[in-house]
Amino acid sequence: MPEPNAPTISILVSDLSEQGAGRWGGAVRPFLLRQALQHLGHRVEILGFSPQPNPSLVSTPDQPLHQFPLAPYPQLLRSARHLLQQLSGDVIYAYKPKPTSFGLGLWARRWLPPRIPGQGRRPLILDIDDWEMSWFGGEQWRYEAGPKQRLRDLLKPQGAFRTADHPVYLQALERQIPRTDAITLHSQFLQQRFGGLWVPNGKDINHFDPQPYDAEASRRRYGLAGYRVLMFPGAPRPYKGIEDVLAALDLLDQPDLRLVIVGGSPYDDYDRQLQNRWGRWLIALPKTPYDQMPQVISAAHVIVVPQRNTPAALAQFPLKLTDGMAMAKPILATWVGDIPKILGDTGYLVDPEAPQQLADQITALFDQWPEAVARGLLARDRCRRLYSIESMAQALGTGLGQWLRPAGQ
Repeated sequence: MPEPNAPTISILVSDLSEQGAGRWGGAVRPFLLRQALQHLGHRVEILGFSPQPNPSLVSTPDQPLHQFPLAPYPQLLRSARHLLQQLSGDVIYAYKPKPTSFGLGLWARRWLPPRIPGQGRRPLILDIDDWEMSWFGGEQWRYEAGPKQRLRDLLKPQGAFRTADHPVYLQALERQIPRTDAITLHSQFLQQRFGGLWVPNGKDINHFDPQPYDAEASRRRYGLAGYRVLMFPGAPRPYKGIEDVLAALDLLDQPDLRLVIVGGSPYDDYDRQLQNRWGRWLIALPKTPYDQMPQVISAAHVIVVPQRNTPAALAQFPLKLTDGMAMAKPILATWVGDIPKILGDTGYLVDPEAPQQLADQITALFDQWPEAVARGLLARDRCRRLYSIESMAQALGTGLGQWLRPAGQ
């Protein structure tokens, strides 16, 4: 229940669609922030955009969530105005440095009246969970179109500047990041680039609990009986290293090994490309509601997180890690970004883009299965201590106390 005098928090989300932050329901960063802030006694509302209403996201009196149409400029400005009219938080928490979250937050802080008497303005906190410019080449990206192309990009109905997240806008907003009152982020790479407070992704370890599930029964339920299951419970993309695991399975050539991908890619046809080349090793499970994910993960023998060493991967805190850790699964991952820090000594690590190392480690892991099971149990304990919703709430409460405490305290 919210504390009577605790500030209300408005989380602004740039994309609540099934391809964006709404793709896994309560499992993605803004929803984890909501859980952690509610744990601190705050009322939290989520406001964001989607091309069509996302039916998997439900608004309740205790957890209000407002969706607004995501359209090209200038129609988007109408949606933005409607969002700002409904924004009721004492504190604005923008998720991602994008025009439809951080950009709106900057505008709201400047022009909306304070909610708390005596407050000069509503505080603006920015959460960064990706380096957005990494998708466009990073610091090297430049908009180099000539005058005619610039006019076309600006004026034509399908012009590039009509898109909310054009890199011109992302690059400009990145320069505005120092104007926030506080920054939170979840990786050392992002902290070194932008400063701010490190707040790791928390996991609801009461929900992700292996005790209620029988692994063999789960494998039968999902058609995986008889296989040694390596599972990737996320959306495959080239930088996530799925091809390296499949190449390792080619090297091993053992008929009972399978890589199971849960949910597939909402972005492109990368799933089909993998299936065309490595279909003999792949099993695809459909997108699964958040409340059923623990049962799906219980069917795995091993969770694989084979990230490649790219800027996009370095900036991320793979949620698949804590999915597997909370469910006491052995984790096979790569020496990339924060992965070694997150796992500590509870997982198995190899170099990125090293199929032979993956093959060798898969063999060793199953040859010493009792030790792998013991490491999985240690991983759950580490997740409970360091990467739970409660530990996330503690990091927010300690680091953002001046913005989150009730007025007058």
